[in-house]
Amino acid sequence: MKYRVLISAYACEPGKGSEPGIGWNIALHMARFHEIWVITRTNNRTAIENELQNNPVKDLHFIYYDLPSWARFWKKGAKGMRLYYYLWQFGAVKAIKKEQDKFNFDLGHHVTFGKYWTPSLFIFLKIPFLWGPVGGGESVPLSFWQSLGIRGIIYEFGRSFFRKMSEFDPFVRLTARRATITLATSEETSNKLRKLGVQRVVVFSQVGLSLKEINALDINKTVSTQVKFLSVGRLLAWKGFHLGIKAFASSEFNNCVYWIIGDGPEKGHLKKLVKCFELTDKVHFFDWQPRSRVLELLAQANVLIHPSLHESGGYVSAEAMAIGLPVICLDLGGPALQVTKDTGFKIIPISTKQTVQQLAKAMHSLEENIDLRNRMGNLGRKRIRKEFCWEQKAIMISKFYNDVHDSHR
Repeated sequence: MKYRVLISAYACEPGKGSEPGIGWNIALHMARFHEIWVITRTNNRTAIENELQNNPVKDLHFIYYDLPSWARFWKKGAKGMRLYYYLWQFGAVKAIKKEQDKFNFDLGHHVTFGKYWTPSLFIFLKIPFLWGPVGGGESVPLSFWQSLGIRGIIYEFGRSFFRKMSEFDPFVRLTARRATITLATSEETSNKLRKLGVQRVVVFSQVGLSLKEINALDINKTVSTQVKFLSVGRLLAWKGFHLGIKAFASSEFNNCVYWIIGDGPEKGHLKKLVKCFELTDKVHFFDWQPRSRVLELLAQANVLIHPSLHESGGYVSAEAMAIGLPVICLDLGGPALQVTKDTGFKIIPISTKQTVQQLAKAMHSLEENIDLRNRMGNLGRKRIRKEFCWEQKAIMISKFYNDVHDSHR
């Protein structure tokens, strides 16, 4: 059945990754099955209209809204952006109600921002709605806090405190109770949502690649006798790059290098760690690179090391698997949903020492066995095409729409 669906996507922009890419891709691919109306920020308008002018989509429409110009100074900085987003949810309701009376929407779908501890504007609209995928319930295990350093510990404490206080927000609790179905990006977030009183929660990854992207990434990899391990991301304590470096340093790797792509406040500390282990000739740092260059470097690598201690998504894992790389990650958050025993190694994090040892063991297994690397890489490609392709994920979301609609008939 074809529905008139209103999507809330504060972040929504074609050609982007992370939240803007999630907002755009869900809206774009759901328009294959339903008449989609998207409420988003006005500053996304130019990029969206340029894309639709070049590639029109029949049943995809947009409503643009922003707070008054005098209120936009709040957007400066991460904390300001969260406040602006919170207020935007409420301000957008008035703009939506005009369209609701005109189009009589069958259901709603809150897409971005995807945090379980922020409310949705749908609590003020009299339509059933799907909430998510939402994440943010993942935390650094307490046994790892000591390895984060003072700056990392302060960040994690502040994040945990803010998140806990947000759980008492009456609008967040109302969102949780009124959502017909809630999609959680990980088991950790699923547990948080149940405590908030959601009706029905389904674990569903927010990560996806279009079929066009998957086909573009299905390339012949560079052949080299040297094994290249690679990590990508912001250089933050919770990203766990220090664990990857310690694992690489803990054993003798004969013909290997470790590439780290990214920038951030932990870069100086990580470089000191490399120098301390006398690995400056084997561990190479790249400044932040455009996505196209990151993909080029992934194609030259043999294994992705993704030791993040909390992450809802982990797009780089999906991109690496689409290219044909086995992935070594921790059995936490979003990456744990992507990687299986057939496509890589998932390390259960118990302690820093144990995790470093297990990471090193997995790296050795893949360094020594080219057949294992190839087998895991090929199975990873198949898994991404089958489970993380937006065209396939849209079919699953459409089934959720049916359930949301039918539950309120």
